[in-house]
Amino acid sequence: MSQLYNNIEPNIIDGEMVQKAIEEQCPEDRAKLVKREGIDFKDVTELQLSFRNILQIDNLWQFENLTKLHLDNNIIEKIEALESLVHLVWLDLSFNNIEIIEGLDTLVKLQDLSLYNNRISKIEHMDTLQELQIFSIGKNNLTTLEDVIYLRRFKNLRTLNLTGNPLCDDEQYTLFVVAHLPDLVYLDFKLVSDTTREVAVLKYWDLTEPLEHEEAQALAQLEENQAKQKELEYHKAAFVEYLNGSFLFDSMYAEDTEAARLAYLPGVAEYLDSGVTYRKEFVSVCENLFDYGLKEYEKREAEVSHFYEGLHEALTANQQEGRKIILDFENRNKRRLDEIQNASSYDIAESKRAEYKEDIVQLSEALMTLEMLIADQLEELTKDFKRNVADIASTFIENVKGIMTQCRDLENRHHEKLLEISITTLEKSAKNELDEDLPADVRMLLVDKNTIVNAVNASHGIRLLKINKRESDILSNTYRWQASVTEKAFQNEIDRNRDRVKEIVQYIDSLQEELENIEILEQTE
Repeated sequence: MSQLYNNIEPNIIDGEMVQKAIEEQCPEDRAKLVKREGIDFKDVTELQLSFRNILQIDNLWQFENLTKLHLDNNIIEKIEALESLVHLVWLDLSFNNIEIIEGLDTLVKLQDLSLYNNRISKIEHMDTLQELQIFSIGKNNLTTLEDVIYLRRFKNLRTLNLTGNPLCDDEQYTLFVVAHLPDLVYLDFKLVSDTTREVAVLKYWDLTEPLEHEEAQALAQLEENQAKQKELEYHKAAFVEYLNGSFLFDSMYAEDTEAARLAYLPGVAEYLDSGVTYRKEFVSVCENLFDYGLKEYEKREAEVSHFYEGLHEALTANQQEGRKIILDFENRNKRRLDEIQNASSYDIAESKRAEYKEDIVQLSEALMTLEMLIADQLEELTKDFKRNVADIASTFIENVKGIMTQCRDLENRHHEKLLEISITTLEKSAKNELDEDLPADVRMLLVDKNTIVNAVNASHGIRLLKINKRESDILSNTYRWQASVTEKAFQNEIDRNRDRVKEIVQYIDSLQEELENIEILEQTE
């Protein structure tokens, strides 16, 4: 391996290398401290690993807050192990041996990327880098001007360096690039002039106009898909996704192989196609459930919003009262510390100190009392919220059960009708009265009554399972929502109360410590 790199010993990034790099980039006084006590890699925002004979990127996963990374002037062959650096804004991989652009998918905040002086022959695998503003890929192996078209997806790209690639030898290079990247400001370290831009647009209009049309269509499709996804997420939050149509009905038959055979029986097709069909009624019930679910979702959201508004209002009033108490204390005692320190006699100092200590005790009691009052108030609000949530969930669950019972009733009636038709067909078969020539697998159902009844019952069972499963999913989601919002409300209050008590104690301790320091100074004198 060392011979391959002209007697340079290749390195893999390890803990020792990054530790040394951090020490080197710190100021001298800071470097000694880092070397002695170490440093949390999560605190590092910039890392310089240039000129270190690095062959393989590794062991950077702890630098989760890194924004700037220097990996230039190494012998790196593959872009890898950068997945955790999601906050990276600036990345320099110039002067390496990279052949393929890859491994950048998670670096969605990247704005400045240098791949200058590598062995890359195609611009690709950069779709997620939508924040990219500066891109340097000069002195590589890019040969075709069409590669530049890929860069049109980066709407924020303003600076591009391609110099030193074979494609730059094309006499139309500059005009082609400027025409296809109309928002480019700098190309190969030069400002793109208005004249160049105008000439480029006119020359390549016949190529760029279809591209703009395709991109507009693609954008419209993307926005439509995003809108559908957003709508689906809304339906899922309401626990009624895919109930605004025939999805549940169709899914009941998707896994029902017996239903397909039974459909060939004389009279079944006519029954299914009759005026008010089973499918039509079933879908109507599902749509009713869908509409009801959306209304109930809005009711749930309104209840949660109302609860937190009430909490905020109560807390705001309490905090204002707390600030008033502290302000009154500080106004009464703002000069007392100086008076204690500059008292003309020990007795006067002790008297004022005692008054101040008593004021601190009263302040502590007042703040703690205020906290107890708000804690009790918020507890009552939270209990009311829990009851309201339970009522909303209970009402929703009961109504869902009622609507899903309608689905089961429709399925049961359909099953009875199908069983009746099947028995009739069996009787006709036994008497050789069937006019139709049935497929062999359907005739197998007409061997005896048990066979046909078992087939109809199996088909019925599959469809009931689907209905029951959908009902169970809605109920489970409702129970989870109920538990989640109430547990969160109670836990938030526990955390708030603990933090507030800690805050009060720390504030009182600081006042007492300030007073004690004055006592120490006085005793020393």
